[in-house]
Amino acid sequence: MKRLQAGSSEQIPCEVSPKSGLRIAQIAPLYESVPPRLYGGTERVVAYLADALVDLGHEVTLFASGDSRTRATLYPGRQRALRLDDAPCKSDIASHLAMLHEVLSRASEFDVLHFHTDLLHFPVFAPHASRSITTLHGRLDIGDLAGVYQAWSAFPLVSISNDQRRPLPRANWTATVHHGLPLVTEAGTPPPGDYLAFVGRVAPEKRLDRAIRIARHAGFPLKVAAKVDPADARYFNETIEPMIDEPEVEFLGELGEREKLGLLEGARALLFPIDWPEPFGLVMIEAMSRGTPVIAWRCGSVPEVIDDGTTGFIVESEDDAVDACRRVELLDRDAIRRTFERRFSSPVMAKRYLEVYRAVLAQDRCDATLMKAHSP
Repeated sequence: MKRLQAGSSEQIPCEVSPKSGLRIAQIAPLYESVPPRLYGGTERVVAYLADALVDLGHEVTLFASGDSRTRATLYPGRQRALRLDDAPCKSDIASHLAMLHEVLSRASEFDVLHFHTDLLHFPVFAPHASRSITTLHGRLDIGDLAGVYQAWSAFPLVSISNDQRRPLPRANWTATVHHGLPLVTEAGTPPPGDYLAFVGRVAPEKRLDRAIRIARHAGFPLKVAAKVDPADARYFNETIEPMIDEPEVEFLGELGEREKLGLLEGARALLFPIDWPEPFGLVMIEAMSRGTPVIAWRCGSVPEVIDDGTTGFIVESEDDAVDACRRVELLDRDAIRRTFERRFSSPVMAKRYLEVYRAVLAQDRCDATLMKAHSP
């Protein structure tokens, strides 16, 4: 049976009341707390989504690490998030399977099961696929994935950008829902500082080396808030560390949420010179939430997130980026914040997901009704 897109103009023959509160399970990865103490993308989005759904009057249970902070009801999958747990021996697979077993044992308590655990739950939750949602947060241009999504095609999938779908066009896509962040409560937008910012991971595809060259040629200092994973230590040691020359380039390491947002708010612009099919790029809307323009490479999700000439500039070369650094004063920082509020706030994200939940539940009821009507 044809699956309906959230927001589709087609009539849904079986309806779920838009006023009824839903019982929603949010199942997060266990690698970071929800939200993360330091760097982290998926778990941060899950945190904001769970809180926004609670604020909208829904009953939300969050399955996550025990050091998470949430307005939802928290079920700890393990006591501490995996990455910052200094235990000498730990198994990420065992931790996730134990948490998923608990979700399965309680599945009847929820109207919707919303998974953020990639594809790990597919073999176990096949009987519940029709009332589940799986948001895919990572890149999909990876070998072997097509066969998995074909084998478990009953699971409705949500992409975080339309570009993310390109490697798997035949997967069971139900909707695209862009990420959202909490609304900024402070009034006004302070004037920017005289520096550029880079926030994220130090990895070859994130192109910090490119950001350093752009800042130097544009004549502005660069402040870098980034983590270095063990897998990227060689790239950092051999490529990036020789380029760091304070005060021209200041490497701050991983920052907490408040410090990171303060860095973005004071920046002349955020540099986002990626060289990979970025599925979304949360830091772009983090900058926009503070009124800070984004100078980003035309790659992956960037054209879906950045309004060129309004919330930043989309560039295709280092020379273009240098020129953009000198033109950011032309952009209205208050207008950038207003665009963020309209397109990328967590209440907007939560309402989009509610459309998806209700469409999937309506389809599930219709399928059940049809099966009952055609049973002997």
